[in-house]
Amino acid sequence: MTKSRMNPKVDGFFKKARKWRKEMEKLREILLDCQLTEELKWGKPCYMFNGQNLVVILPLKNYCSLLLCKGALLKDPQGILIRPGENTQAARQIRFTDLGQITERETLLQVYVREAMEAEKAGLKVAFKKPADVKIPQEFQKKLKEMPALKAAFQGLTPGRQRLYLIHFSAAKQSKTRESRVEKCVSQILQGKGLNEEYR
Repeated sequence: MTKSRMNPKVDGFFKKARKWRKEMEKLREILLDCQLTEELKWGKPCYMFNGQNLVVILPLKNYCSLLLCKGALLKDPQGILIRPGENTQAARQIRFTDLGQITERETLLQVYVREAMEAEKAGLKVAFKKPADVKIPQEFQKKLKEMPALKAAFQGLTPGRQRLYLIHFSAAKQSKTRESRVEKCVSQILQGKGLNEEYR
């Protein structure tokens, strides 16, 4: 790994890391060997290719992972890619709980990263489900009819933000809970904010 490719802003992240430090430093080495550009985004080491976010190193409680931003596009013959959440569409993780797992898979990881680079070079896109693919709960439909401003604000949100709201509302089993969720989110939607952006 050439020191010149290391971003000093990212050095601080690794120096402060208490958990998974050796594992993350090894992942950093592998990613820099793939000639990716290193940045600090969302407070995490992010590796870019052709100006696009490609991979993020994520230290979590029970494991550290490589998050491939468009991992859904990869073939994954080894079956090592994991969808971070049931509603995640594009990103996929490769998880590790010790340094040995990373060392054993170093060549394989480079293959996956290079495939992600090729997908980016080819301009491949993840086929995202549209908000229309997610059913609008009755309780929210009623609120949209009552409040034209809410309807306009909701339509002004990005498709991803719309989808997250619809999933959030629909996940409640009881009508009363769905109503309550809708009520709690009205002001956020009117402000043009996404579901998880309330306190930002």
